[in-house]
Amino acid sequence: MLSWALVFFVIAIIAALFGFGGIAGAAAGIAKIIFFVFLVLLVISLIAGALRGKSPHV
Repeated sequence: MLSWALVFFVIAIIAALFGFGGIAGAAAGIAKIIFFVFLVLLVISLIAGALRGKSPHV
């Protein structure tokens, strides 16, 4: 999921460089939403792992 956020971020940067402001704004907005969803799922996963008593595998 984090890779999708990165893809949309790169699309936003490329669109901004070519002057497509609307597309760049939309892609940046999508990237931001996907990133925050990733963060929420990460926190939920960490809390669930802590409640199970298992150590996180890094």
